[in-house]
Amino acid sequence: MSTSMRVMELVRFGEADTAFAARELPRPAPGPGQVLVRVEATSVNPLDLQTRRGDYRDQVALPAVIGNDVSGVVVGTGPGADDFRPGDEVWYLAPIFAGQGTYAEFHVVDQALVARKPEGLSHVEAAGLALVGMTAWEALAERARVRAGERVLVHGGAGGVGSVAVQVAKALGAEVVTTARARDHEFVAGLGADRAIDFSAGDYVPQVRALGGVDVVLDTVGGDTLARSPEVLADRGRVVSVVDIPEPQNLLAAWGVNATYHFLFVSPGRAKLAALGRLVDQGGLRPVIGAVLPLADLAQAHTLLEGGSATEGPRRRPRGKITIAVHP
Repeated sequence: MSTSMRVMELVRFGEADTAFAARELPRPAPGPGQVLVRVEATSVNPLDLQTRRGDYRDQVALPAVIGNDVSGVVVGTGPGADDFRPGDEVWYLAPIFAGQGTYAEFHVVDQALVARKPEGLSHVEAAGLALVGMTAWEALAERARVRAGERVLVHGGAGGVGSVAVQVAKALGAEVVTTARARDHEFVAGLGADRAIDFSAGDYVPQVRALGGVDVVLDTVGGDTLARSPEVLADRGRVVSVVDIPEPQNLLAAWGVNATYHFLFVSPGRAKLAALGRLVDQGGLRPVIGAVLPLADLAQAHTLLEGGSATEGPRRRPRGKITIAVHP
């Protein structure tokens, strides 16, 4: 059996077409409490784009294998790793900025972070759901504690996190409002959104206020969208943002409605995966896969998520997630 594996390694910060190189690295070995997984599929997230550009260069030493989503098959276990056996199909979110990433044929991870893949999902679908699904679940169920009958505004309902968040909010019993371009309104309605607002056609705030405001805002956009979120909140509303915001925010409007803010950098864990798996099994959640590319085309996947390049011109970003089939 080969002791090496194929990876796409980040060798320099910058544009996608020069950042990655195909390499052969030694296959990792599982330590105590760890499992070795053959990565069937992974995915590309905005965090990966930021890492590639150099936004987190203090946390990432080059060369590095990045990436965080995994759906795959257990092929080995370390001492004390008794929860899984070779042949088990699993999925998980790898620790962020800790150890080797998932743009590779094999990956080692602590078994405590791993769950069995829902039978109703393919590996590509599971890989496309891990990070965004756990983000949406933690944001809405654990941070905002959405209750049945509340009204939730999801910014960017056609995106990776947003398309899952619309479904999670609906499964929690909420009335769901989302912002999306007009061309995506039918799509987000199919996910369960009760109302869609075209953010590109004007100010979304008056339209949300006309509904009576919302109890929860999930911000996947940042900037002015986050700054204006308290303007649509009902009293004691909650805002959860999954975007890092370097500039200060004017929270006077938030103070006026006794708002609670949560800033979320998702953490891996089996409990969140189990919750998502139950929603999948109940028919309340389905990942949206916008494109599937091979590992060798990782740079193209990054460019596609960014919406084009200087040389190729703008592209329409796919709805939902861009996934990587590592072992087609």
